[in-house]
Amino acid sequence: MTIKSLLLAPAVALARAARPFAGLARLWAFARLRAALPTRVPDTVVVLGAPEIHGTANIVLGEELYLYRDLYLETQERGRIEIGHGAVLSRGVHVVSFGSIHIGEGTLVGEYSSIRDANHAFLADGPLRDAGHTAQSIWIGDNVWIGRGVTILAGARIGDRAVIGANAVVTRDVAPGAIVAGVPARPIISRRAA
Repeated sequence: MTIKSLLLAPAVALARAARPFAGLARLWAFARLRAALPTRVPDTVVVLGAPEIHGTANIVLGEELYLYRDLYLETQERGRIEIGHGAVLSRGVHVVSFGSIHIGEGTLVGEYSSIRDANHAFLADGPLRDAGHTAQSIWIGDNVWIGRGVTILAGARIGDRAVIGANAVVTRDVAPGAIVAGVPARPIISRRAA
């Protein structure tokens, strides 16, 4: 008999006994999020793991959000992040704003996606680090489906009910109901916007 097999039965029993306390972990994650934000966090928000919050914390959350683990939310300078009612941010999503990012109601953001409204500015000489940023707002409409690993860059506007294919890079506007994929993202088909 191996050490693994000797330890497995008690470990499984302990894991089963801890299941009723999983709700406490979610409650703790919710409390940590509420403590990190100066704005209201609705009681209907489900938080599976406290997001990592950086910068000014100018973040507005809608009702009935579903926030997975390992989220990174950052606002700097005049940056603002608004997440509409019923949106879902999957594991590992990064949202960074120096201007304004709006994520519409019912929008689903796939794992490890990145939404950033700013780029580094360039100086003729001197370190890039000291050059500052240029920002352009990002607007993501309602009921948008953003696939896994998508990157959405400054200035993009995504219409209601659009679908962004996995690993796409969105560099410009996406029409309502459009389905886009690729690098850079291009329309592959259109569906009726409702």
